[in-house]
Amino acid sequence: MDCRFKNLFWRIMKMKRLTILGLVLVCFAVPFYGQRRPRVAQQKIIQLTEPKLTGTVSLEEALAKRRSVRQFTNESLKPTQISQLAWAGQGITEPQRGLRTAPSAGSIYPIELFFATQEGLFVYRPAEHTMMQITDQDIRNALAEAASMQQSVAEAGCDIIVAGSVRKLTDRFRNQARNYMFLEAGHIAQNIQLQAVCLELGSVVVGGFNSGDVRKICRLTRGLEPIYIICVGYPAAEVAPETAEGQTIAAGKKAVLIIASENFRDEELFETKRVLDAAQVQTATASTRTGAIRGTLGNIAEATIPLDRLRMDDYDAIIFIGGPGAVEYFGNRVALNIAREAVRRGKILAAIGIAPTILADANVLAGIRATSFLSERERLIQAGAAYTGFDVERERLIITATGPAASVQFGRAIVDALAGR
Repeated sequence: MDCRFKNLFWRIMKMKRLTILGLVLVCFAVPFYGQRRPRVAQQKIIQLTEPKLTGTVSLEEALAKRRSVRQFTNESLKPTQISQLAWAGQGITEPQRGLRTAPSAGSIYPIELFFATQEGLFVYRPAEHTMMQITDQDIRNALAEAASMQQSVAEAGCDIIVAGSVRKLTDRFRNQARNYMFLEAGHIAQNIQLQAVCLELGSVVVGGFNSGDVRKICRLTRGLEPIYIICVGYPAAEVAPETAEGQTIAAGKKAVLIIASENFRDEELFETKRVLDAAQVQTATASTRTGAIRGTLGNIAEATIPLDRLRMDDYDAIIFIGGPGAVEYFGNRVALNIAREAVRRGKILAAIGIAPTILADANVLAGIRATSFLSERERLIQAGAAYTGFDVERERLIITATGPAASVQFGRAIVDALAGR
C-alpha cells in the first residue's frame, strides 16, 4: 500500500510541475501573440551597365591630366559612370579564368570595393558586374568625420572604400601577405583615378582616417580592413591664383614664411610659396637662424630674416609653416608675440600642419573656426577654437590648413585674402 501511495504522490507532483510550466510558457507567449515578426530588409541588387572597352582619351593623356581634386560640386554621378569606375577597379576581363583589371598575387583577389553615394552604401560584385546595397543611408558625412572631417569625402559624388582581407593571402604568402594586399590596393586605386580622368571627373585618395570608425560605418565583415577612401566627383570650378586677374590683384603684397631652424615640412613651404609667387606676392623666409635650412624631405630653404628681428610693418601676411621642427615655436615667446601682433594690427595670420598650435598657444583662436594636422586637434579645442578638420579654414584674417596635401589650397586662401576676396 505504501508503494502505491508513493507512486501516486509522485505522479500528481509531476503533473503539477508540467501544468505550472505550461502556464509560464503561455504567459510569455501571450504578449507576442498576433505581433508580426520584424521584416528583414531585402538586399537590393543593381545590375550595372556594360562597361565601355574603348574611349577617346589615350593613356598618356590620362596620366598627364591626373591631379588630386579636393573640391567637388554636389552633383551625383551617373549610373554609367559608377559602372565604369567599378569595372576599372575590379572588373572581369577574362571570364574563363576570372581575371580582373588589376593584378592580384596568386589570383586570390583579397580586395572588395564599397561605393558610398547619396543613395546609400553598395558593395561591388565583379563576377556579376552588380552592386549589392548594404544600406540606403547616405554615410558620406560620417565617413568625412572618420577622415578628420575632410571636406572632399563629404562633398564627392561617390566615395569608394577600398577594403582588403589579409587572411585570404596569409596561407599562401605568410609574411608577405600584407604587402601584397597593399600593392593590389594601389593598382586598383590608380585604375580608378585614371578612369575618372577619362570620364572628365576629379578624384583624390584619402589615406588618413580612423580605420575602426570606417569599418563600423561601412559594416565591414570581420577580417576586412579599410585601406583607401577614393573620392570621385565633378570638380568644383575655382579661379587659379596664376590667372592674370589673380596676379594683378595680389601684386605688390608681401608675405613672410616662418620655418623652424630644422625639419620644416617641405611641401608646406615650397608649394605655398609657389602659389604666392604665381600671384606676384613678394615673399621672404624667417627662422630662428639664418642661412641654409634642410626640410624633412631633404630640400634646402634659405632663411634671410632672424625671427627676433622680424618687422611686422614690412608684411601683409605672416605664415607659420609646419613640420616636426615647428615644435620649437610652441610656447616660444617671440613666435607667440608675432602671432598676437599680427592679429592686433589686422594682418593676415596663417598656419599649416602642426603650426596652428602656435596660434592656439598665442590665444588668438578663441571662437575661430580652425583646422590643423590631426595630432593638434585637442590643443586647438582647448584654446577655444571651433575645430573642423577640413583641409583649409579661413575666418576673418586667420587661415589654417591640415598639412602637406592642403598646401596649394592653403596658398590660394592666402592669395584670396591678400586680394581682398
